[in-house]
Amino acid sequence: MASGLPPSAPTWTPIPRYSFVGGNNDSPSVPVGGLAEAAVNAINRHGPALATYNLGGNPQGYEALREFIAASLAADAALPINADDVLVVSGSLQALDLVIAAFVEPGDVVVAEEATYSGIISKLTRAGARCEPARLDDDGIVPEALDRLLGELASQDRLPKLIYTIPTVQNPTGSVMPTERRHQLLEVARRWDVVIFEDDCYADLQWDGERPPAIAALARDGRDVGRVVYCGSFSKSIAPALRVGFIAAEAPVMRQLLALKDDAGTGAVEQLILAEYSAAHFVDHVRELRATLREKCRVMRHAVATHFGALSQVAIKLGGPVQVTDPKGGIFVWLTFPSGTDTARYLAPAAERGIQFNEGAAWSVDPQWGARRMRLCFGSLSHDDIRDGVAALAEVIAAN
Repeated sequence: MASGLPPSAPTWTPIPRYSFVGGNNDSPSVPVGGLAEAAVNAINRHGPALATYNLGGNPQGYEALREFIAASLAADAALPINADDVLVVSGSLQALDLVIAAFVEPGDVVVAEEATYSGIISKLTRAGARCEPARLDDDGIVPEALDRLLGELASQDRLPKLIYTIPTVQNPTGSVMPTERRHQLLEVARRWDVVIFEDDCYADLQWDGERPPAIAALARDGRDVGRVVYCGSFSKSIAPALRVGFIAAEAPVMRQLLALKDDAGTGAVEQLILAEYSAAHFVDHVRELRATLREKCRVMRHAVATHFGALSQVAIKLGGPVQVTDPKGGIFVWLTFPSGTDTARYLAPAAERGIQFNEGAAWSVDPQWGARRMRLCFGSLSHDDIRDGVAALAEVIAAN
């Protein structure tokens, strides 16, 4: 085999009862009946077109789905685009692959939020790029700190190719970047002439308030052609296993991404079903899903406060309570343990109890900074399993 491959995948094992890892969602919320009806209608109508790659149409994806995506982004994220600005991809992971392939070469620097999606870290590492951390607070990237970082990198002749950000329901912190800060972030990117890669795959799961305009929307004033590349996904709003995401970009970037997408097209059946279902049901479905996930988040935060708080055995063992974020949406909470803690040490004993969690180092650009942190996904567990799983995890930590 080739040199430089990642470690081989372990033997597959079933998901344990208390699995707080990954981006799995609430299974009772999957709109099975609506998707089944949409599948029958769409395949009856378009089935013969399956004989041809891309249904015999535009390689950017099924037009009705791209039109729905464009209309949704215009309404929800103030992003004024049309179907020609949308490329349907096989989940947002393929969006990461395409954008990295288009912009990043071995030795390049990419800036990402100090706590971020582990997939971007591993993909950049595999591409031979160096990832630098941008400081976060409760509102996302701190623009002044980013400006200083870019200045330092420029002085070393290491100005980054991309700034990767998850501004709306950040993964893993759950923050939502305010509109004014989005303007500031864009100004910093303009000043240093760096492209922003805006990952908005959790944006549909914001609990409250008006969704801020996409950073890509703020860049649509004629000064910034190609400045912001935007991606989103149906994985969190409908179902992860569908593997359908999308990229929104202006023509020069879109044409290059399309040239790199050499997979003969994202699965057509999934696109047909999503277009059929979403046109009639997406808004109502997402509204109900938000309410379900928000209640699960409440249960999760209460369980963490009970079993990891100031009077808990964990706090006594570690010398202080565990801090937990108050997400503004999504399916995760982000825990910060007292200084000196390395959450990775609990992986093996937790696994013996049928518990899985994401150690913070894997979700941090600087693994040492992330070592005392932990990500817990509450999306797929029942209320009882959230409570019991957090209690069991606390027992593991207190005993080890």
